[in-house]
Amino acid sequence: MSSLALVGTEASLAWQAARKFLATADIRTCPDMASLLAIFASGAVDFALFPVYNTREGEQKQQFRFFDRITQGYWVDNVVLYSQISLGVFDPSLPPAELRSVLGSRDALSQSEEYLESHLPHATVITVADVQAALAAFGREARQSVAVLDSEEHLRGMGLHVLEREIAPYNRTRFAVVGRTLAAPSGYDATVFTTEPLADRVGVLVDILGEFSRRGISIQDLRTENDVKTQKLRIYLEVEGHIQDPGIAAAVEYIENRVIQQKGAMRLLGSFPRVDMRTKHIRTIGFIGTGAMSRWFAERLRGEGYEVLLSGRQTELRPEDMIARADVVIVCVPISVTRATVSRYAPLLDSGKALILLAGESEENLRAALAGTRADVEVMLVHNLWGPRAATMRDKNAIVVRTAKSGILCSEFESFLYKHGAGIFHDTPRRHDLLMGIGQRLPTIISVALAMSLHDNRIAGEDIASHCTLTSLYPILAMARVHSQNPRTYAEIMATAGDSSKIARDFVKNLNKVIALADASAIPALIDQINANTHTFDGHFLETCMQQARAIDDVLSRML
Repeated sequence: MSSLALVGTEASLAWQAARKFLATADIRTCPDMASLLAIFASGAVDFALFPVYNTREGEQKQQFRFFDRITQGYWVDNVVLYSQISLGVFDPSLPPAELRSVLGSRDALSQSEEYLESHLPHATVITVADVQAALAAFGREARQSVAVLDSEEHLRGMGLHVLEREIAPYNRTRFAVVGRTLAAPSGYDATVFTTEPLADRVGVLVDILGEFSRRGISIQDLRTENDVKTQKLRIYLEVEGHIQDPGIAAAVEYIENRVIQQKGAMRLLGSFPRVDMRTKHIRTIGFIGTGAMSRWFAERLRGEGYEVLLSGRQTELRPEDMIARADVVIVCVPISVTRATVSRYAPLLDSGKALILLAGESEENLRAALAGTRADVEVMLVHNLWGPRAATMRDKNAIVVRTAKSGILCSEFESFLYKHGAGIFHDTPRRHDLLMGIGQRLPTIISVALAMSLHDNRIAGEDIASHCTLTSLYPILAMARVHSQNPRTYAEIMATAGDSSKIARDFVKNLNKVIALADASAIPALIDQINANTHTFDGHFLETCMQQARAIDDVLSRML
């Protein structure tokens, strides 16, 4: 039986990586890197495993320096794990504001920094090597106000309730596996070098890279730093191919003899099968709804290599049958029937799957999704602010409403949006619905009411431009846009429930106030109101909007 050493405890992320690399290995846990080095150097284990890169933190420099102390051994393989960090508590009924302390490993706390700053800024953060041992030091009563950051599996194993999953999305960790002998070529490899501290010379880095590029060898990764002792340049280089490939061997020989002019200056760390940090967990994505927006997303998801299934009233594939086959189920139906659709189909999702709502109203729909799904089914809402006529997602906005049940699958879909250029904004359900009142519901209501007013006063479209400034044309253009597209879409937007309706009601109330002041010729009061409104916004916002307005005016003036 092969043996492997790592830094960490049983059930830690490193432990999971070791099991993924070699399920039957005899695993030895070490408290720190020095102990790991010692046990590997002694020959007591066949492999050593340690993290070298995290998508949220970057490279682990202290781990890379581990290679400096390995005299025998090579980097032979990699393991990439999604680091799903969850928040666990002993008392789930305790409000987050009453949590006094947060425990976690150095890595878990560092990778969750954004979450801690936004959700638990008042809590004392405590870095521990062994979470379970640290918890034992707390008294029974004190534990109630303690939160823990760790994997969901580890939290449940310690008797904690998972309060929120996936608090650090897009979080992948790459582990290096060091063995005794060089790995054999696989046909799809990478080779890693470090240089000795190099004498200062202009262009040395360019010259080194050039020897690989002119031989058609792709550079996979490049990092530089100054040697701690000498402050001379050191280079970390990962290239495509195996050290046994003639091109790589020739490049190394030339660099050592002609570029650096020092034999052995290019130290080989190892060759291994190439690693992909974009590890996919989703195979099949199914849609409930076969409208234009479903087909738009389906086309782009298929381009990413996913199997996509469409189901609805007009397809042979029934939603019930699709749900049984899909890893992720996406509900993409008209706003008015979203909640009913979710309530009907959410209970059918098996454990370990995800339900994503492509919807314009979040609070009620998410409430139905959370209530209707199993405890370990992921749930998230995405509101894409573009229609099926859009050529791409680039420079379009997407509102993402994550829940306590959002996890790896939801994050992968979010990464898909990001990769295609969408600007992603995270909201709570209530805030999303309130802001949609400003961004969609109210502008649509105004456009429809404006068209009605034009009709009531017998004003034709051709009469408008001659009596409008460029600025007063903006609402006219919005009105025309609404009345040039599918009326069902805009009717659904206007009928949206939730806090968006508050925006419309407040607008009507304030509109009547302004009309009353205007009818009374209360010019000083109107001036005061405009000035009060101006103070609502910061100067940067107003200046940015003015710049955008001027740009629009410039375009309109050329068209009219």
